Amino acid sequence: MNPVQKGILALIIANVIWGFASPIFKWSMGNIPPFTLAFLRFFLASIIMTVYLRGKIRLPRYDKKELLALLLYAQTGIVGNIIFFFFGLQLTLAMNAPVIASAAPIMIFLAAPFFLHEKLKTKKIIGMAVGTLGILAIVLEPIYYNGLDGNFLGNIFLVLATIAGAAGTLVGRKLFQEHDPINLMYWAFIIGAVTFAPFAAYEFGKDPTLYSSLNIQGITGIVFGAVFSSTIAYMCYGWGLSKIAASEASLFSYVDPIAGTVLAYFMLHEPITIPFIVGGALIFLGIYIAERRLHYHPLHRLWRKIENVVK
Repeated sequence: MNPVQKGILALIIANVIWGFASPIFKWSMGNIPPFTLAFLRFFLASIIMTVYLRGKIRLPRYDKKELLALLLYAQTGIVGNIIFFFFGLQLTLAMNAPVIASAAPIMIFLAAPFFLHEKLKTKKIIGMAVGTLGILAIVLEPIYYNGLDGNFLGNIFLVLATIAGAAGTLVGRKLFQEHDPINLMYWAFIIGAVTFAPFAAYEFGKDPTLYSSLNIQGITGIVFGAVFSSTIAYMCYGWGLSKIAASEASLFSYVDPIAGTVLAYFMLHEPITIPFIVGGALIFLGIYIAERRLHYHPLHRLWRKIENVVK
């Protein structure tokens, strides 16, 4: 398996885990507030990575531009993304999160001419327009049924989370290519934990029984967040991002909705509505029009590699 294919596998693993994250975190936040969950997630992940790396931890000896890029990556791809993601989950359906997040390529395509100096071709413009219609179909879904309620605001938060995640991909692309991705993620986790710490302290001040009242819901969210959704997924994503282009890495976000929708349907009994199906279809169609890549689905490429090995 060559480096690109290994990068593909790493991105698949990361996105499947993140797809599962939406229903698991929504369920967990019935017992633990969002900033406390976010803080513990990255604080414990930092400890796990410290043990994993042992004596291999290196202080980031980067120039000022790279240090700024690391800080921006942590504040957008981790802090900004997680804040809006958790706020959104508290208000709307968990299955909406990975579907809306799958629109990240649309946002990457829009920003590519400015940040990656890529030409914005006609097919990408058409693809972005179609994908945007898909986003609107899902975001505006609550209005179809209940008017301007909390679900609508929750969907807006999920869009903002996706924008923050796309920004992190753009900011971190060059950084992850030129430096050890695992070491970068380690310091990004620390930045995230430090950022969330005062907000978690505020939540504890409001409810001193917060930690003593944790049950299986809260503990599951903490363990899943620290071990899987943070340590394993971010390490896989950061490493995969170093092997392929940022615009291609974003295409793997369409793995999330499959995992997230299935788990949310069975775990939380969330309904799969017509606007949800139409919106998801339009988002994927938009990506296909823009890149003509859905037939290069990562599973297809891996399966072709397996066939070659068997032969």
